[in-house]
Amino acid sequence: MNLVHLAEAGDVDAVLRELAALTPDERAAQAEALEVRRATLRAGWFHDVPEERKAAQLAAEFGCRTDPAAAADWILRPENDRHAVRLPLDGVWVLDVVNLHPVAWRAELAAQLADRLTPGQGLRSDLVEHLVLDTGCPVPTTDGFIDNWLRWRDSTWTHPAHLRGGPRPGATFLERLRADDLTPLLLPLVLERPGVHLGAGSFHHMLARRGLAYILEDTRLGVFISLSREGKEDLVDRAALVRRVFADLAAAGWGRDAAVALTQLALTPAEHASTARERVALAEPLVAQLLQDGTRDETAPPLAYLRALALTPAENAPALRDHVALLDLSMPVAAYAQEVLLGLDEAGLLEPDVLTEVCERVLLRPEKKLVRAQLTRLDRAARKDPARAARTVLDAATALDHREVDLQERALDVIARHIEAAGDSVLPELRTAAARINPALAGRAAELLGTAPDRLTDQYADTLPAVPEPRPVPGPVETAVEVAEELAAAVANPKDVVTFERVLDGLVRHAHLDRAALAKALKPVMRKEPRDAVDVTQADVYDVARALRGDEPRQRHFASRYRSGHSSPAGELLRARLAEAIDIIEADAQPFLLAVPTDATGALDAAELVQRISVLDGLGITPAPVDLAQALLRVTPTADEKVLNAAGKLGSDAGQRLAQWLREGGLPHQDFAPEDDADSGKHPSELVKHIHPEPASGPPLLPAAESLVGPHENNGLYDPMVPFWLAQLPHHRELVLARDYFRYRVSMRGWAHALPFAAESGGPAGFALHTAVASTLAYDQQGERDAAVDALLVLAGRGRLDTGLLGRRLADMLRANWVEANRVTASLRTAAESGAYATIWSVLETALPPLLRDPVVRGTGALLALGIDCASRCAAKGEIPEVTTAAARTGSSQVAKNARLLRDVLG
Repeated sequence: MNLVHLAEAGDVDAVLRELAALTPDERAAQAEALEVRRATLRAGWFHDVPEERKAAQLAAEFGCRTDPAAAADWILRPENDRHAVRLPLDGVWVLDVVNLHPVAWRAELAAQLADRLTPGQGLRSDLVEHLVLDTGCPVPTTDGFIDNWLRWRDSTWTHPAHLRGGPRPGATFLERLRADDLTPLLLPLVLERPGVHLGAGSFHHMLARRGLAYILEDTRLGVFISLSREGKEDLVDRAALVRRVFADLAAAGWGRDAAVALTQLALTPAEHASTARERVALAEPLVAQLLQDGTRDETAPPLAYLRALALTPAENAPALRDHVALLDLSMPVAAYAQEVLLGLDEAGLLEPDVLTEVCERVLLRPEKKLVRAQLTRLDRAARKDPARAARTVLDAATALDHREVDLQERALDVIARHIEAAGDSVLPELRTAAARINPALAGRAAELLGTAPDRLTDQYADTLPAVPEPRPVPGPVETAVEVAEELAAAVANPKDVVTFERVLDGLVRHAHLDRAALAKALKPVMRKEPRDAVDVTQADVYDVARALRGDEPRQRHFASRYRSGHSSPAGELLRARLAEAIDIIEADAQPFLLAVPTDATGALDAAELVQRISVLDGLGITPAPVDLAQALLRVTPTADEKVLNAAGKLGSDAGQRLAQWLREGGLPHQDFAPEDDADSGKHPSELVKHIHPEPASGPPLLPAAESLVGPHENNGLYDPMVPFWLAQLPHHRELVLARDYFRYRVSMRGWAHALPFAAESGGPAGFALHTAVASTLAYDQQGERDAAVDALLVLAGRGRLDTGLLGRRLADMLRANWVEANRVTASLRTAAESGAYATIWSVLETALPPLLRDPVVRGTGALLALGIDCASRCAAKGEIPEVTTAAARTGSSQVAKNARLLRDVLG
C-alpha cells in the first residue's frame, strides 16, 4: 500500500513504517501524489479533517522531503501549522520522521530551520533546540532562532514532552531566563540584533492593569532592565541596552509606552549626557505635535514622553519660541511649557523680555495652578537676586488684572515683598496696574503704593438684558410656494416653533383653497426627509405634507413609531395634532387652525381666538377637538370685559368652552416645591417629578392634552426637551419643567438649550424652573451651562428671578454633591461679568451661609472669591455671621483668606 492510501486511512504508524521501508528516492517519488491529495483537503483542513488523518497526511508529506533544505521549507509552510504550539497528535510523528535520517542530515535540518525562522513568525525553534541537543551541532544564533527562543521562554506554553530542551521552570519570564542554559550565549546577542523585537508595547496599559513588577519580570525590555540593575554585565551590556533603546525609539517611537520604558531604564547622569543628541532628536517632533494642541487624551502621550526624555535647560534652549507658543494652548500643554521655561530662567538662559512675555501669557490664564507657579518663581528669583526686584514686581503686577481675587492678593504679596528693593521708579507702572484691582484689595494696594483708594461714588445698578418686546407671529402664509419653502425650513430646523405653526396652518389653509396647486408646489422639497427621532418632533409636519400629496408614508412616519415610556407628553399631543391635521385636509373640514399662536412663545391672544371661533361659527364648522384643546392651553388669560363678553356671545359649544375657560382663568397653576425641608439633599429629579396624582382641575380636556398636564410616568425620555414643549403650555413653564428631565438618562443631554425659551415664556417662575437653572449651571458641557446663564439673566431682566430660591437650590445641590462647585462658580462668574454683579451677589448671599457650615463644602473658597468681586462692585454691606465665623479661623486656606476679605468688604 502506498503512502497516499495510508494517509487516507489516517494510520500514522503505518505511514511511519512505510517511510522506514522506503529508500529516499522512493519517498521523494510519492511527494507529488501527496500534494495532489492535500489540495483536495485544504478547504476543510482546519475544521473537517480528523486529527489522525491530518497527522498521517503531514507525516507522509514530511517523510517525502529527503533534502534538509526542502524539509525545512515544508515545516515552515503556513498551512503546516508553523504558528501552532501544538501539532496534530502532539507532533510526535515529526521526531519519528526526523530520526529516519542520519545525524548529519538532522544537524543540517537544524541549521536550515534556524536560517529560515523569521522573528515573530513560526514556533519551530523547539524542534531546532531538540536537534542541537540531539546531534551536538552548534547553537544557531540567527535572529529568527533567538526571537523564537525568547517567545518560548516568555510564554507559559507546554513544551512538547518528546522534544529535548525547552524552558526551565519559573513563575516569571525573568526566572525562566536566569535558569536557561542558552541564556549566556543568546541573551547578549539580542541587544545587537535590531531584527529581534525588544519593544515596550502596552507598557502604559500594563503598568495600570498589572503593575510595575509585571513589566520588569514578564516583558522582554523589562527583563533586560532588571538584569542590568542587578549588574549582570555578562548577560546585559548596559551601554548596549541604552543604545538599543534609543535606536528603537528613533525607529518606532512607542508613544506613552516610551515614557514608562525610559523611566524604568533610569539613565545615570553619564548616560543622560551621552544620549543628548538622541533625546533632542526625539523631542523635536513631540514639541511639534504639541503645537497642534488637542484633547487631554491626545496630548498626554507626547507630554509623558517629553518629561521622560528630561531635556536639560541647555537642550531645551533652541526650542525657546516653540515653548513660549505652547503657553497659549490647553492647560496640560501650557503647564509643561511653563516647567521648561522656568527651568530656562533658573539656568540663566531666559532673557528678561522673554520672561515678561511668559508672565503676560501665564498670569492671566484661568488655571490657578499655573498662575501660582509663575508668581512663586518670580518671588524666589527676586529673593535670590535682589537686582531682579524691579522686573519682578512689574511682571507680578500683570496678575492684578486677574479675575480671581485670591490670585490678585498673591500678586500683591509678591509686590509688597520686593517693592522696597525695586525702588520708586516702578511706582507709576504699578499704580496704573493697581487701578484694575478688585475693590476688596484697593485699600491695601493704595497703602502699599502711596495713593488714595478709589471710592464708589455712583449708585451701582446691574446691566441686565432688556425686557424684549413681544414677538408677534406673522400672519398666515400667503402662497403655496411659500408653504413649501417654510416646510423645508421646518424640516431643517425642527426647534423653530413659529415656522412649524405657520407651516401646519398653511398646509390646512392652502389645501382648502387649492389642494392640487399646493401638492405641486410641495414636490421639490419632499426629497429631503427629516432626521430620524424616537419622539415626535416638529419636523414630522413633513408627513402631513406627504399625506396631502397622496405619497406613500415614509418608513419612520410619526404615526408608526412605537409609543413607549420614552415618548414625551408633548410629543404625544403633537402626534395627535399632526394626525388630526391630516384628517382635516382629507375631509376639507376646516379652512384654518385655531391653535396658531400670536406670540413666538406659543401664547395665543384671547381676542384673536374669539375672532377665529366666531369665523368658524359663521361657516357652521365645528372646530377639530385637538386643535381646540391646544388653542385653549395657549390662550392668554384676560380680564378685558370686552373680550370676555364677546366670548360669552359665541353660540357654539367651542365658543362656550372658550368663554368658560377664560372666566375661570384657564388652567390652574400648581406649586411644585417640596412641602418642607425633608427633601433637602435629594437629586433634582426626585424633587421636581412629583406632579400631583389627581386629575388636573379646570374644564375637561382631550386625552392627549390631559396627559400634558396630568400625571406622567417617565422612564427616561430619549429625546431632550425642545422649545415646542414649552410653546404648548406658554403660561405654565413650571408644569413643563416639573417632569423628570434631570434624570441620568439620554434625555438629560441637550435639553438645557431650551431653558432660555422657558425664561421667556409666561406663568410663574417657581421651584421647578429655578431647580432646572441651578442644576444646569453645573452641567459638563459649556454650551448647556451658557444656556442656563442666559436663562438666569433673562429671568433677572424680567424681574422673575428669585435669587433667594436659586441660592438655596444651589446650596442644597452643592452640599449633597449633586453638582460641582467649580462649574457653578464659573457659570455665576460669567453671569456677573455680563453686568449682573448685584444679582449674583444676591444669589451668593443666600447660598454661602449653608455652604460655610461644618463641614465646609469643597469649592466654597472659589465662591467666596466671586462673592468678594460681586459685593465689592455693587457696594453690598451687611454682616453674614457664617462668613464672619469662617474669617475668624486660623490658617491660610482659601476659605479662611477669602472669608476675611469678604467680611471686610461687607463691613
